[in-house]
Amino acid sequence: MNERPKAVVLLSGGLDSTTVLAIARSQGYEPCALSFRYGQRHAIELERARDVAQAMGVTNHVVAEIDLRVFGGSALTGDAEVPKGRRGDEIGGGIPVTYVPARNTIFLSFALAYAEVLGATDIFIGVNALDYSGYPDCRPEYIEAYERMANLATRAGVEGGRPLKIHAPLSSMSKADIIREGVALGVDYSITCSCYDPGPEGQPCGGCDACLLRARGFAEAGLQDPLLDRSFR
Repeated sequence: MNERPKAVVLLSGGLDSTTVLAIARSQGYEPCALSFRYGQRHAIELERARDVAQAMGVTNHVVAEIDLRVFGGSALTGDAEVPKGRRGDEIGGGIPVTYVPARNTIFLSFALAYAEVLGATDIFIGVNALDYSGYPDCRPEYIEAYERMANLATRAGVEGGRPLKIHAPLSSMSKADIIREGVALGVDYSITCSCYDPGPEGQPCGGCDACLLRARGFAEAGLQDPLLDRSFR
């Protein structure tokens, strides 16, 4: 019996990364999940990432520790207030204070190192360039450029092995389409956390960009967000 090829999946515990994990699994990969404790104010997402990994039968889940608070520069790693109640035309219309400088570049570099150790040539990331908050490191041209760089920086690239591929399957999907895809794959969105400023048990604030995008996605998909039915201690 052939073993499934390993793939590193960046898993935050949010809606998008959970859907990507389900997609990687459905495509025949053995997902090796990689999460980060980077000083984020919404660290509850790591508990959700653990729950998601367990629910999907992921046996290899690593949490890397890096503290981006030493740099600051973001409402997610500092004391600045998370914007609430922005209009739909404001979201994605500029780079908000919730942008963490170079976060995806940092995360992908860890994923690249992990993939080399595993002998994997596939990395999955849940970036989206349609329904998102305007982060520059979510754009398709960024992912393409990083993939080119990665294939210059790895042993396989130098020795002529199979090229590394960075999969961003959600890149051109609306949030509603992402949710429909996840539901079709059996994702339990009640165990995810999308909020930038959640309560101590993960209660969504309902007003940050991530909460608003999530709510709009479920509404456009014609579905009820099961997270809203979850009881919190």
